[in-house]
Amino acid sequence: MVSLKLAAVQAASIFLNKSATTQKACDLITQAGRNVANIIGFPEAFIPGYPGWNPFIADADPLKTSLYLQLFDNSLEVPGPEVSALQDARREANISAGIGINERIANTTGTLYKTHLIIGSDGSLLHKHQKYVPTVGEPLIHAPGQTGSKTTAQTEFGGLSGLICAENGNPLGQYATAIDYPAVHVASWPQFLNFGVEVNDLINAVGRAVAFSVGAFVIKSASVVADDEIELYGTTDEIRNFMRDEQKKRRAVIFGPGGNVITGPSANGSTEDILYADVETEAVKAYKHTFDYAGHYQKPEIFAPLFAKQ
Repeated sequence: MVSLKLAAVQAASIFLNKSATTQKACDLITQAGRNVANIIGFPEAFIPGYPGWNPFIADADPLKTSLYLQLFDNSLEVPGPEVSALQDARREANISAGIGINERIANTTGTLYKTHLIIGSDGSLLHKHQKYVPTVGEPLIHAPGQTGSKTTAQTEFGGLSGLICAENGNPLGQYATAIDYPAVHVASWPQFLNFGVEVNDLINAVGRAVAFSVGAFVIKSASVVADDEIELYGTTDEIRNFMRDEQKKRRAVIFGPGGNVITGPSANGSTEDILYADVETEAVKAYKHTFDYAGHYQKPEIFAPLFAKQ
């Protein structure tokens, strides 16, 4: 049996500023390390921030191009100096982490990826996962991932996996995660969604679904809307009012295997925070006694014909 302390970040990016947001991420890692956490999960695209402006700004508006250029110039290369800084912070804090970034490929001038990095407590970059399929307006900025189906890296406490936003609800993504038997999964989310759903209902349902099908502890991390973000593209009262309302919400939760809530969310309007939970990995094995979707509670051979080329 292994005892772990899990940490879920609910904080705002220093919007479209990769240096400042990287430093903020390092500070949060240091804070979690001082609280003797073993694993910390960060929100989607935390560095340098999630491009939430797409549905609000017309394509012909020069502001949209300006925001994209700022995002591109502040996206991270892997490897790169910002990733090295994150690795150093993990090593010094002796903590493993999953963190969301916007990624650009070195020596290119276009095409970004929504990427999740897994960094070990020794500072090693253990895995890079690019989001399978960009969601809603994201294809205007991000390309489909090129890193394959794998989502999990092995650490000293067992597997650590991560999926980004709605791909946490992808049944095949859940299966690709389950077959590597992670003990802990990071489900990362942005500061808001705006396609006609109640965000907390959606992401809690998806977080529970991952915890149930994968059979792991799930760190559900979510960003917070920042004042500087509102200033950048809150161009009407309607947009500003929406963003101010979302700014009050806190969505980070830590689930146990099967989907029970261990901690979170904190009260609306609270300050930025890190949620913590002390857990035992024995619960992962106990859950698999009944539901092991990567093993005895699955028959992949009967589903294989569904994927045969016609």
